[in-house]
Amino acid sequence: MTLETARVPVRPLEAQAARRSSVGECPVWRAQENALYWEDIPAQTLVRYALATGRRTEWRLPERIGCYAFAREGKVLAALETGLFALTLHEPAVSDAGVAQAPVDVRRLATVAHEAQRMRFNDGRCDRQGRFWAGTMVQDASVPRPAGKLYRYTAGNGLSAPVVEGLYTQNGLAWSPDGRTMYLSDSHASSRLIWAFDYDLDEGLPTQRRVFADLHDYAGRPDGAAVDADGCYWICANDAGLLLRFTPGGKLDRRVTVPVSKPSMCAFGGPALDMLFVTTICPPQVGDGDGLVFVLETGVRGLPEPEFDGTL
Repeated sequence: MTLETARVPVRPLEAQAARRSSVGECPVWRAQENALYWEDIPAQTLVRYALATGRRTEWRLPERIGCYAFAREGKVLAALETGLFALTLHEPAVSDAGVAQAPVDVRRLATVAHEAQRMRFNDGRCDRQGRFWAGTMVQDASVPRPAGKLYRYTAGNGLSAPVVEGLYTQNGLAWSPDGRTMYLSDSHASSRLIWAFDYDLDEGLPTQRRVFADLHDYAGRPDGAAVDADGCYWICANDAGLLLRFTPGGKLDRRVTVPVSKPSMCAFGGPALDMLFVTTICPPQVGDGDGLVFVLETGVRGLPEPEFDGTL
């Protein structure tokens, strides 16, 4: 590999003393609030950080949260351990700065019968048409069982049968700017693959699965991803302390270092969508920045995150 690793300006979103995530995931920029949302999976917590005030709000959920998307009326469609739920997030009773705990109403929308014990939902988001997609995984990564599946949820038809099966640790879900290519990865150490699919815009079906990138040829395991305005696919290389950007043709054209070993997912945000937010995971030996969210200035703009097309 002769590609030079780029060093771009990077800073923590919050102070070093901020509460760290054990497994920070699923950053979502909410333009209406000028705020970044993300989750801490083991803590069963959804977090919001307001950029203008530095105020942090947390909502405690009844199960571990894998992924979520906002609906157009402001509610949240969330994939937890056992199924899909509608969340109504309330504001905290106090208005002072710092960390505020806020109430949440939770209503089950669909239940999933997992193939194995100790499974949960993991990565997911909406396609460009507002259909919600989420995949499952076996929580114990030391058990290499490909029981993970990818599902689609719509307001009209509810939860689909599995659309993609045979996954170890489903991850990296994203769509090209025109929505005609779907990306999906498997971050388990025995897989480390990223696939691309042709995507039917009308039916919401991926076909023609092919290998887009094999991280055995690069570094790390493919975790969460984002697509920029140029159509390039950014993937967090977990265990390698890198973000990798692939062109739509599957060529690696940028490698960006981050100050932690386990970046987990990235998302573009900020008023101009030119800030790249990166969530991270705390390894057993916690370093200075592990568990924090970082902000990278890559000189690249992203795309607005699609919302769920339906009423919850």
